[in-house]
Amino acid sequence: MIVSKGRSDRRRPALVAVGFAAMLAVAACGADVVQGVAGPATGSSAQSPLVGAVTDAGVLTHLEALQRIADENGGNRAAGGPGYEASADYVVGVLRGAGLDVATPTYAVSDGEESSEGESHEDDSHEEERPRDGGVGAGTSRNIIAQTRTGDPGSVVMIGAHLDSVPEGPGIVDNGSGVASLLEIAARLGAEPDVRNTVRFAFFGHEESGALGAAGYLAGLSPEDRKRIKLYLNVDMVASPNAGYFVQGGKGSDPQSAGPAGSATVGKVLAEQMAATGVTPEIIEFVGDDEGPFIEASIPVGGAENGDAKSKTGAQATAWGGQAGQVYDRCYHLACDRINNVNREVLGRYLRALAGTIGSLAASTDPLR
Repeated sequence: MIVSKGRSDRRRPALVAVGFAAMLAVAACGADVVQGVAGPATGSSAQSPLVGAVTDAGVLTHLEALQRIADENGGNRAAGGPGYEASADYVVGVLRGAGLDVATPTYAVSDGEESSEGESHEDDSHEEERPRDGGVGAGTSRNIIAQTRTGDPGSVVMIGAHLDSVPEGPGIVDNGSGVASLLEIAARLGAEPDVRNTVRFAFFGHEESGALGAAGYLAGLSPEDRKRIKLYLNVDMVASPNAGYFVQGGKGSDPQSAGPAGSATVGKVLAEQMAATGVTPEIIEFVGDDEGPFIEASIPVGGAENGDAKSKTGAQATAWGGQAGQVYDRCYHLACDRINNVNREVLGRYLRALAGTIGSLAASTDPLR
């Protein structure tokens, strides 16, 4: 999660181009793909079959892989370093194992971000209907974009999470939890689900340096491609040990805090799906994470997050459990943000709420904008 208002700035890692062999996507291969995963139209309280298809075990497999990658690469997965590149290879392998179309479009790393020399390659970010491969070159880094082969490619439901950690730790809650949730949903959704709208998954780099990956992704799209994105749902920290249950979309007095028109609908669907797991979430404002560039592009946005360095209130502890007066995540941006920092109950609830939201929005005929 990017530093928001009132939080301290963080240093920016240098970009290092390092080559790695692709990791095998064991968790995705052989996963049961659900047919007819699309749920009811937007606003319905009924759940998508995708909710019952996703599993806690699948998410934990991906978290264990991300922890192992960090341990093997200096204790972190920071953008520009070998841990990020190995994480990207793992994500690509899982998505390809699920049969989705996958691309690794590049984006420029600037504003003080230096890079060493690496392989040059072609940026594929302009052609989004069928993503293709990319790589890493000097002065660039890569996002990972995957999408279904079914659904209307002119109406894209997009969900994303940042792949990078801070240099100080492995980032298993922030934001391995979001990455692992998306991978499990993508594997269960499969390449050719019965959906009205194409579903696109994004894994962005350099979020911890100021949402550079998300901004670069949108900058690389043509105006026509940007208009094809019906909505964007951002997933950033969904397993904090003393978590709150927060949903973003429609809260606030201006688009920067509430999102563009249509964002309240996205937030409402996510809140309904979260309530179906047994907790009533709190709607909060956006604080400037990877959804920021989408807001600037006037794309409706929603968000899922469970709190970081702020403290849980007494009312929240009464409603959700946990410890009042203690921070949501004591290991936020620290070396102890390891797999034993994960609150599995919270993660399971968010996983199912996100799966239900994607199932519902993939079936929706609501234009939103």
